[in-house]
Amino acid sequence: KYYPPDFDPAKIPKLKLPKDRQYVVRLMAPFNMRCKTCGEYIYKGKKFNARKETVQNESYLGLPIFRFYIKCTRCLAEITFKTDPENTDYTMEHGATRNFQAEKLLEEEEKRLQKEREEEELNNPMKVLENRTKDSRLEMEVLENLQELKELNQRQANVDFEAMLKQYKELEEEQRRKEQE
Repeated sequence: KYYPPDFDPAKIPKLKLPKDRQYVVRLMAPFNMRCKTCGEYIYKGKKFNARKETVQNESYLGLPIFRFYIKCTRCLAEITFKTDPENTDYTMEHGATRNFQAEKLLEEEEKRLQKEREEEELNNPMKVLENRTKDSRLEMEVLENLQELKELNQRQANVDFEAMLKQYKELEEEQRRKEQE
């Protein structure tokens, strides 16, 4: 682009946009949900034209939190959810209920059990030793089971390649004889 020599960027007026400005964005539903007004299920991955705004007076470690407004596909009721960067997820605000997620609950339970185990080990050195022996015993059992499975597979899949090659050669010779006859 051409800028004339007398161009001064300070003379260009700045736009005064409001802080809570909403943008229209295309997004996919981040989780399964059910509309509270009509009971319609909205599945994860369903595409919507949504309004997006930055939530005022809320941020997590300097990251802005966004709120999204979508409409139910059946009754056009408004559904809102916002980002949750702390848990790398989304939180439902209103208009729908989030469907049950077993995987997330399992992960949380595993984290809780791991944290309890670590706290227990910090306080009790004997518990550390017990856990190590339990882990090594479990590992040995797994290795033994794996070895047994390998042996079973070898017994069942006892393939004699030499016999197969002999049989193939005999078939070829027989076919040659028939062709010559």
